[in-house]
Amino acid sequence: MMRRVTLPSLLVATLAVSPLRRAVVTPAPSRTVEVSGLAYHPADLEVAQGDTIIWINRDIVPHTATSDISPRAIDTGTLAAGDSSRYVAGRAGVYRYTCTFHPTMQGRLVVRAAPTGAQKQS
Repeated sequence: MMRRVTLPSLLVATLAVSPLRRAVVTPAPSRTVEVSGLAYHPADLEVAQGDTIIWINRDIVPHTATSDISPRAIDTGTLAAGDSSRYVAGRAGVYRYTCTFHPTMQGRLVVRAAPTGAQKQS
């Protein structure tokens, strides 16, 4: 006697034999630069391509984080007290930035190149 195999029973048998594999997506790390006391903390930051940098203004006066190269790679716009801005690190390199309201405030972001074959787009 020949037994008829239906699609549902075949699916159950297949799932029982082969474990399900889930794709694991790891979000890119994020780093925070706090603006307080008329300074960036940390003033020097090293990240990888694709990482997110968040500037948070903890001062009572407005600030910016604006790079000095054109076109501006980093430009948070005006951050009022308590505001924040996000930037995803794109091209590898060294980016110096200042506050347009307080030019003595200076910071430096170093973006490391992603390993070959794993380079993230931005």
